[in-house]
Formats: sequence, C-alpha cells, structure tokens
Amino acid sequence: MRIDIVSLFPEISRAPLQESMMKRAQEAGQVEIHCHDLREWASDKHRKTDDEPFGGGQGMVLKPEPLFACVRALESEQAHVVLMTPQGPRFDQKRAIALAKEQTHLLLLCGHYEGVDHRVVEALVDEELSIGDYVLTNGALAAAVVTDAVVRLLPGVLGDERSAWEESFSEGILESPQYTRPADYEGRKIPEVLLSGHHEKIAAWRREQALQRTRENRPDLLGEQE
Repeated sequence: MRIDIVSLFPEISRAPLQESMMKRAQEAGQVEIHCHDLREWASDKHRKTDDEPFGGGQGMVLKPEPLFACVRALESEQAHVVLMTPQGPRFDQKRAIALAKEQTHLLLLCGHYEGVDHRVVEALVDEELSIGDYVLTNGALAAAVVTDAVVRLLPGVLGDERSAWEESFSEGILESPQYTRPADYEGRKIPEVLLSGHHEKIAAWRREQALQRTRENRPDLLGEQE
C-alpha cells in the first residue's frame, strides 16, 4: 500500500509514523508513507493556500488551486482520495478493515482553518472521514490516526494475523481484560479460569467479560451483540 498525506504541517503526521510498528512496516516494504506540504503546490510567490470565505464568516478557507494541483500530481489510477474533516462520517474499525482490504493507494487530504473550498469535495474527494465528534487544529493528527489504524491491518504487519481480529472493536465490542505474570501481585490474583487450561471455559469467560466491559464503558456498541 502507498499512503500520501497532504497537510500544511506534514511533520505533525510524519513524526508518529516513524516509530514502532509503523516504522517497521515501512522498513519491511509493507507500506510506503509520504507526507507532503500543501504549500508545494501554491502558485504565488507567498505560497498562499487560504483565502476569506465568500459570503463572510470567521476564519479562512483552503483554496481550490493548490489542492487540485496536488491531487493531480499525486493521484494514481488506484488512488482513493480521503478528506479528513469534522463534517465526515465517523471513522471506526469496520472502515479501517475495509480500507486495508480494498485500497492500495490512499491520498489523505488534511483540512485546516475553517475547512476547504467545497469544489474540492465535489470534484476530487472519494470519501470524507472524521475520527471523532470534536475539532482539532488541523487534520494532520487525524490522518496519522487513520494511517496507523489501516496499516496495522495489512498482511504481515502485526506478525500474528489473529491479533487484529481479537482486539477491541473487531467484533463490535471491547476487548476482555488481559493479565500476565505474576499470577498474584500484592494480593490481587488473576481469575482462576485463566489458569485452568480449559480453552472453552476461557473463551466463554472472555466473551462475558468483553460484554460486561462494553456495557459499562460503551453501551452504544452493543446493538444486537447480546
């Protein structure tokens, strides 16, 4: 997979993607990640990328010219153009799985200021995404979040393919509690069932604990899971 991230502040996206699993995935050739400065495609000497909105209003809006130019320069036949914006549908694990399975080239455009000229959305964008119901300074952090969530699902990145399917949200609910050695720490003992070696009982316990944790922390996820 190739991922291009276009932002006014590319270092915000680049920094977290140069550590840990994301770094190893790039070194292993499982993904190419490129972070670009939108100003590279500005046409005037001041590298201006924003302007006042027609009709008045607070703040500035990203101009269409540099965004059209950058997409035309970076897109491939396989490119899936995504705009990171608070106005988009909420990104979740289901969407991360779909992007990892269905796409080979993601082109992530990062909103800034009061958003982008809507002609960009109409003409260039295949999908809008938001990582949550809040507003960030810009979309660069959101793009890094989406990249991390998608890349870790690519074949071979996690090492153990089962890991991606046993995590929170992969089955629509939260993950069950996890424990490691020592079995007794300051009088706090792990549940006996985990020491039993009985795989069916352990699986049943984990399922019930996952449902209980979801009821307590994210009841909105349950739906028909019960």
